[in-house]
Amino acid sequence: MGLYGCFTAVRAASGRWLRQHPLCGAWGPQGSPGRSYAGGLPQTPPTFGFLFDIDGVLVRGHRAIPAALEAARKLVDSNGRLRMPVVFVTNAGNCAPQVKAQELSDFLGLQVEPEQVILSSSPLKFFSKFHKKRMLVSGQGPVVDHAWNLGFQNVVTVDELRQTFPVLDMVDLERRPKTMPPLKTDFPPIEGVLLLGEPVRWETSLQLIIDVLLSNGDPGTGLAVAPYPHLPVLISNMDLLWMAEAKMPRFGHGTFLLCLESIYRKITGKELKYAALVGKPNITTYQYAESLIRKQAERRAWGAPIRRLYAIGDNPVTDVYGANLYNRYLQKNRNGEVQECYEVVEEKQGSPTAERCLSILVRSGVYNPSLRQTETPFHGHRDFVFDPSLLEASHVVADVHEAVQLVFCKEGWDHI
Repeated sequence: MGLYGCFTAVRAASGRWLRQHPLCGAWGPQGSPGRSYAGGLPQTPPTFGFLFDIDGVLVRGHRAIPAALEAARKLVDSNGRLRMPVVFVTNAGNCAPQVKAQELSDFLGLQVEPEQVILSSSPLKFFSKFHKKRMLVSGQGPVVDHAWNLGFQNVVTVDELRQTFPVLDMVDLERRPKTMPPLKTDFPPIEGVLLLGEPVRWETSLQLIIDVLLSNGDPGTGLAVAPYPHLPVLISNMDLLWMAEAKMPRFGHGTFLLCLESIYRKITGKELKYAALVGKPNITTYQYAESLIRKQAERRAWGAPIRRLYAIGDNPVTDVYGANLYNRYLQKNRNGEVQECYEVVEEKQGSPTAERCLSILVRSGVYNPSLRQTETPFHGHRDFVFDPSLLEASHVVADVHEAVQLVFCKEGWDHI
């Protein structure tokens, strides 16, 4: 037995040397290829697809992770076309899919289409029963455009609400009104709240959202008793933390939600309830991702069904938890065993064809390998049950390049 480069090599009884791939453990003749497609399209259609997280996997802040550039080159053939279906699933949501697609194209040096990008808010387009309601929308960036693109036709921003009722925002002394404005009596009531991502002025957004909920959508008057159940609240992105250029993780929308939930419970003595909660790790997001994977395969006329999904991420409580939860769902545990608190919209996206969804955790982002996930505080959202088995990734690797190599090895797609 000996070493051949980074491979373990042994001589078989026939006298031929065999070598074992260090990532997936596959054995093959030394020097012989698996299916290698540098010269063109695969000889057989792909039966697997990739779900890539973005922050901490492909980019850190405004810079591409070097390993992502290596991985991107392996995803395409000599003509620059993807060898297999790929989607990018992020819990970010402060820009349009076409903007994120262009950013990824520039970062990775490959053509990413808007149809390949899933933002945390993307599945909200399927919750049509709320689309005609007058919604207070919170977030940052062009939130009105984002809401319209999702199908919401009547939205009011936090800033617009503050301008209509300036006496509601009283934390910042510099922004308090100098004179008392006349009371607005012709303001149409708000019928729901749409939270697309963390806002900039948390104190303003927290105050005005609570005001809307406590007043049943009419914050100019107020009510003696807060209504319960309260107005419908739809949210996207539950990430408590995320990884940018800083050495330590940054607050995410999940931190803002934690503040909102705590304030509402402290004031009312009741739990804040959500009518819809989307983004990883919710099953609906993975349903949507798989539907886009299937559509890519159909457009490319890849005849074989996509049977395996590989979800690559850096966050155990969103990427790993979500992929493992969806894997349970695919294993036909739809009789109440799957922990799923919110509406599953399978009828709007088609039945799944995938048989498995495997989670691959990379060490290039928020994940800290020195901490055992089962021994650290659970950073998942309140409405997702802590289940240690859902935090255990199918594989843990250094970075996304190693993750892609691992998948190719398992699928027999590259040189052993």
